[in-house]
Amino acid sequence: MGKSSHQASERSAWIKRKAQELGFSSVGVSVAAELTQEAPRLEAWLKKGMHGEMAYMEGNFDKRLDPRKLLPGTKSVVSLLFNYHNPDKPADPKAPKVAQYAYGEDYHFVLKWKLKELLKWMRAEWGDVAGRVYVDSAPIMERAWAERSGLGWIGKHSLLLNKNEGSYFFLAEMMLDLELEPDGPVTDHCGSCTRCLDACPTGAIVKPYVVDGSKCISYFTIELRGAIPEPVGAHMDQWMFGCDICQEVCPWNRHASPTTEPRFAPHPRLLDMTQSDWVDLTEDVFREVFKDSAVKRTGLVGLKRNISLLQRSASKKPPQ
Repeated sequence: MGKSSHQASERSAWIKRKAQELGFSSVGVSVAAELTQEAPRLEAWLKKGMHGEMAYMEGNFDKRLDPRKLLPGTKSVVSLLFNYHNPDKPADPKAPKVAQYAYGEDYHFVLKWKLKELLKWMRAEWGDVAGRVYVDSAPIMERAWAERSGLGWIGKHSLLLNKNEGSYFFLAEMMLDLELEPDGPVTDHCGSCTRCLDACPTGAIVKPYVVDGSKCISYFTIELRGAIPEPVGAHMDQWMFGCDICQEVCPWNRHASPTTEPRFAPHPRLLDMTQSDWVDLTEDVFREVFKDSAVKRTGLVGLKRNISLLQRSASKKPPQ
């Protein structure tokens, strides 16, 4: 091993060790290059309109595929996983549900702070390191980079799957001008399983590995700005913000460990609120329960729109 490759190996190991001190569960490294295989898939997905009203997905096509165009000088992409799993459910089985990732504080702020700390440590250790950190905040194909970095494989529900951790984790990236030792990809372990396809109530997983975002419950409850089509309400399964169905049925999540990050714990009132509490949701309660939460993205008006549709759909169902 030459001096430069030895240094690259040592630096990769140092980054992984320090990232784990900050709570990241897994870290992988890739050489910054163009994602040539992803280009035709992304183009076809966009042409079919599977991004719905998410117009931002159409922009920065070249930057999505090549991090060196997003941040010139980038040599390595570091991908990181952070566990958010919280298996607790609402006390009232009829209460509207929130996807686990939004239980606690907004992950954008929590993880970006941790990544900036890691970048500070790198600069203290190695001098002037040029780089940027990203948490779902730039045109980056984060799952593709995590897959390249050996952190897992992209499952049939299009989420990243890790043998040891399942899929209840956030993805984050660092783009650095450092030469680092890259990790290799792992193999796909979905096999013949189709549980996620079979369970999706809106048929958003149109075929293995392809999700029509415009049919996803998360899209309807978070991204869609207008009225949700009335027939969709019958298939929303009480989800008022996001959806975890394809993760709940995935065998790789059977042994997922709960998060140890206190900032991702739900607000004390969140899981105790009843169905009627949600129907009567006030601005004061919304601000209290979702003070620092990602749920603020849809806002009180959006959340009440979702809850109202769930109520109308429930009233139309024949009694059991």
